[in-house]
Amino acid sequence: MAKQARALQTRRSIVDAAASVFAEFGYERAATSEILRRANVTKGAMYFHFPSKESLAQAIMDEQTGLVSVEPGLSSVQSIIDITHQFAHGLRHDAIARAGTRLSIEGVFFNGTHPWGDWFDLTTRLLTEGQEQGEVLPQVVARESAEFIVATFTGVQLVSEAINRRADLHARVAVMWRHILPSVAHPATIARLRPEGATDPAAVTATARAGARSEAETGAGAEAETEAGAEAEVGAGTV
Repeated sequence: MAKQARALQTRRSIVDAAASVFAEFGYERAATSEILRRANVTKGAMYFHFPSKESLAQAIMDEQTGLVSVEPGLSSVQSIIDITHQFAHGLRHDAIARAGTRLSIEGVFFNGTHPWGDWFDLTTRLLTEGQEQGEVLPQVVARESAEFIVATFTGVQLVSEAINRRADLHARVAVMWRHILPSVAHPATIARLRPEGATDPAAVTATARAGARSEAETGAGAEAETEAGAEAEVGAGTV
């Protein structure tokens, strides 16, 4: 168990280091040597968990949507609003969010999977539920609106990053929603919604991040048991 725990910690260190490098340099300019330096691990350890830079980037892309959570007790539309504020918080405080967003903007595709697909799917599902609950206007096409919301958020966060390193991102996201809501939600629903968010994004993202890490580590647990032997076979390169 001690070896497995160490292996999971090694994997975590690699992912976090890779996220910081991808966020700073992008995919093409991200150097494996810099990831190794920041993670303080051997080449053998990294290549056991991640056989390529592509697989590392994919792990980050897979993990980024785990930074948000649909909180119980919220309406479907309020949930979408709060998710954008959660991810806005992540962009300011979490390298996984920044790296995943940069990789998506750069158009890094793996195995034919669209980098925005998970965000489109989640937003579409919540808009569809909102229509069924009478919150979302009947003429709204859920998928089209979902893609528009994700695209608008992406533009808003890019402008915020360029102007003041996202210091005003939450305020800009609230303004975004004040413009979007009249075109998707019933007037009576809008009166109950909070464009600035109804939950604390810091608390929610902390819980969601812990859950995402646990899920990733559970998937890697079986492989981790054999890491020590694999490292020796691959070769213990130094940083």
